[in-house]
Amino acid sequence: MGARSLSKALCNEKESVGRYMARSLMRELGLKSQQRRRHRYKPSGAEAQYAPNHLQRKFNVEAPNQVWCGDVTYIWAGTYWVYLAAVLDLHARRIVGWAMSRSPDSALTCRALKMAFESRGRPENLMFHSDQGCHYSSKVFRETLADMRIKQSMSRRGNCWDNAPMERFFGSLKSEWIPKAGYRNEDEASTDVLRYLTHYYNRIRLHSHNGYRTPVDMEALAA
Repeated sequence: MGARSLSKALCNEKESVGRYMARSLMRELGLKSQQRRRHRYKPSGAEAQYAPNHLQRKFNVEAPNQVWCGDVTYIWAGTYWVYLAAVLDLHARRIVGWAMSRSPDSALTCRALKMAFESRGRPENLMFHSDQGCHYSSKVFRETLADMRIKQSMSRRGNCWDNAPMERFFGSLKSEWIPKAGYRNEDEASTDVLRYLTHYYNRIRLHSHNGYRTPVDMEALAA
């Protein structure tokens, strides 16, 4: 956390600590905010063959279960990479589905989507947005969306800003939580990443998009 977020977190714990006091305390204790690296992205490319960019970077969503985003990232697990597919509800930036596997394929992304769909009560009138990766443009994934009556939206080629909330989520996961050297094995990776998704990120971590509330608390306000 930076001084602003730390101040908000302490105030939520009934401690009267302003931003500047938090910054002074961090300096005194030798604490530095760990920020994710910024990347330079290529210019916008063509729209996907199977689905246009319906979302159009309209990331502010009025209620839960209107727009979900998905993406896949890689995590080192001792001697090989494991892959995490996540589904994020744009309203409160809550992670609602996930799956891990040694293969970044359609089976992985379908598992994450199915988990989200079932755990959220099979919502209707839903849009799912992702990049143009083969695990999202495949026939099996598109058929899964169709079976669930979910509208598909895809980023333009080479434009990560079209799916910026997912980019930010994975950036936070890797800068805040995953050890720089990765994990010793797949079981350790799975257990620790699951703790971040279900406990820390959704229930403890404050999000500026939510007015410095957690995703769970933000959704409770919309209930």
